[in-house]
Amino acid sequence: MTVSRTASSPAPTAPRPPGSFGRRVGALAGASALMLGAIAVAPGAAAASPEAPAAPTVAAVPGGCAYTSASERPVLRAGSGGDAVKQAQCLSNVWGGLVPKLGVDGKFGAATQAKIEWIQGCHGLRKDGVIGALTWEALYHPVPDCYDPYPG
Repeated sequence: MTVSRTASSPAPTAPRPPGSFGRRVGALAGASALMLGAIAVAPGAAAASPEAPAAPTVAAVPGGCAYTSASERPVLRAGSGGDAVKQAQCLSNVWGGLVPKLGVDGKFGAATQAKIEWIQGCHGLRKDGVIGALTWEALYHPVPDCYDPYPG
């Protein structure tokens, strides 16, 4: 018996396994974006009409850090204190892996300086421990992976 195939009959395909690559990549990308704060869902957003734009939320800032506005970026160094230091400490805690998390206490001490110097190295910046314009940019836009070993 001969089976002929016409242009209208589809070729048999193997069913995709439940954990297909495309779904895993999509889920990983979504989870990463949520972790980095790139996707924010405002309360009640599901019920909002598609024509109404969603209001920006705190979650739009990496890690949901909201001690200061994202536009407030003063120069900070060892001995600095206040809400801007809390913002920098919070943003530094968005970095994943085995990197220690800082206490968000608003005091720019030795632990904060060590972490800032490490972050600067990850971004190819001068490791001076001073949070200036380029370091603020690095804090708000962390690299996905850093191959610079953490000190200590």
